[in-house]
Amino acid sequence: MKISVYVLAAVSFVVGTVELIIGGILDLVAKDLQVSISTAGQLISIYSAILAFASPILLNLTAKFERKRLYLYSLSVFLIGNLMAAFSPDYSILLFSRVLLALSNSLLLVLPITIATKLVAPSFRGRAIGLIYIGISGSLVLGVPLGMVVGRAFGWRYIFLILSIFIVISIIVVFFLLPKVTPEPALPLRQQLATLKNKKLLSTHLVTILFLAGHFTLYAYLTHYSQEVMNLSNSLLSFLFFVFGIAAVLGGGMGGWATDKWGTSNTILTVISYFIPALILLPVTTHFLPVFIINLTVWSLLSWALNPAQQNYLIKAAPETSDIQIGLNLSASHIGIATGSAIGGVVIEQSSVFFNPWVGAFITFVSLGFAIYSTRPVSARKYLAYQHLQK
Repeated sequence: MKISVYVLAAVSFVVGTVELIIGGILDLVAKDLQVSISTAGQLISIYSAILAFASPILLNLTAKFERKRLYLYSLSVFLIGNLMAAFSPDYSILLFSRVLLALSNSLLLVLPITIATKLVAPSFRGRAIGLIYIGISGSLVLGVPLGMVVGRAFGWRYIFLILSIFIVISIIVVFFLLPKVTPEPALPLRQQLATLKNKKLLSTHLVTILFLAGHFTLYAYLTHYSQEVMNLSNSLLSFLFFVFGIAAVLGGGMGGWATDKWGTSNTILTVISYFIPALILLPVTTHFLPVFIINLTVWSLLSWALNPAQQNYLIKAAPETSDIQIGLNLSASHIGIATGSAIGGVVIEQSSVFFNPWVGAFITFVSLGFAIYSTRPVSARKYLAYQHLQK
């Protein structure tokens, strides 16, 4: 694997930490800014909603930019948003900083994937994508748990100050080590959305939305769930996120490997089929911590194993519009995250966080139906008709 792919994975680790850390410190933010947990949760849902709709628009507007230069510009804006979060005096300013972070991150999440797939041979695409997601999920192993420790020891603002240093380092590393990547001609946004007329592609994006909605119905409030249902101490809570992160890293790599080894369709269906019972069993295992940790590990493994398979499926299903589909799938991912975070907040307000895993499992079950439909073999006649439509 080329060193440039590892660079992209390392930068994705930093970017992922900025995005994901908020879920681990919601209680600290809520207490400091004097808002409720569900209100603090909007920092996740609004962030994801903006990212979802900004991604295809910004990708289209920046289609003619050389990819490395665009990556550097995006990292610079990301740095400004991160510093604004660190010094935000109230909730409204912090929310605005999340908007700025989301806008820049809408490019920072897509560019590493599209760049990586252009730097490696087709037979290594699944592993390259998996490596990028290892970088993102790696932020769960070190970034989020260490951030939680720093936040509880010195205050949550110090997390963003430290991350700003790493963003500066990322800008320097990308400048010197990432090669230039020529952009490909982009279709107008209307034509991009027209690709969704293909029912299988649309169904694939719906799988992403529903799968992540089910996941984030609980994950966005995992800290609150662990404190309310299991009454875990701060040290155990950090350990729990550390275990989750290790499993996520392994899951991202496992998903890439399984995609190359067994194919996209088999990987997608297997991951979702096992993910549902993992969520259902979580509340049942809360009374015995070792079993709960085992179940949480399986949940984390599977939550990150789907991404490489989904991305590779879209590249193979629509090679002529692969960049578009990856961008649209990023939007779908964050629509799912925003939806799940919002639903989770409603469940907490109306009932109890105890039920969040079961609500998430039901949403994920619906995604399995779309996955079965989207992975069915396409007849040669329908495939040729779709290719004719693209031309």
